[in-house]
Amino acid sequence: MTPDKASIKEMFERKEREFMLAGSRVKMKTSVENLDAGEYRIDSLTEGQSVELPRWVADELIELKLAESQEERFEDELSRALSREKMMGPLQLSTLPPDFYMRMRRRLASLADGLGNTKKEDFDKMKMACYDLIGMRLSKLLSLSSSSSQGSSLTDRLAPEEEAFFSVSQALSVEWRAALLEGAN
Repeated sequence: MTPDKASIKEMFERKEREFMLAGSRVKMKTSVENLDAGEYRIDSLTEGQSVELPRWVADELIELKLAESQEERFEDELSRALSREKMMGPLQLSTLPPDFYMRMRRRLASLADGLGNTKKEDFDKMKMACYDLIGMRLSKLLSLSSSSSQGSSLTDRLAPEEEAFFSVSQALSVEWRAALLEGAN
């Protein structure tokens, strides 16, 4: 049975929640004490201190200019991923981190929200790089899903969103092939 649009959307929403609850490293730009964010409490953090916090808390501190991210710029990671993917063969996939697509979605959204502070050319350049990477990987996934032989190491190279897509496209390929060849046994 293949998932429908609602279940794919639910998967993305679940992945987004998991992503927001995952840890994110920040460096404090100022000291803070007794901060409550919902049920999350920060007793004391000092200026210059590096700490891992749930991503949603880290994002709030960064937005309030109380902290700065210690994570690599997504644009740099995207550029490397695109280069690696271009070097791979037509049926080979490079490895992406499990949270790659969530970070991509959030970075594109933040650039779109801040277009007043972001050059449109920079936003368009990043968006096109994302489209290029997705297109390359999608093409490879479709080819691999219709192939009768599958490499056992393929799943460890797929982001969770790609695994879901791959299993759906693989099931459709098998079903389509069986329908075409029905009675040819």
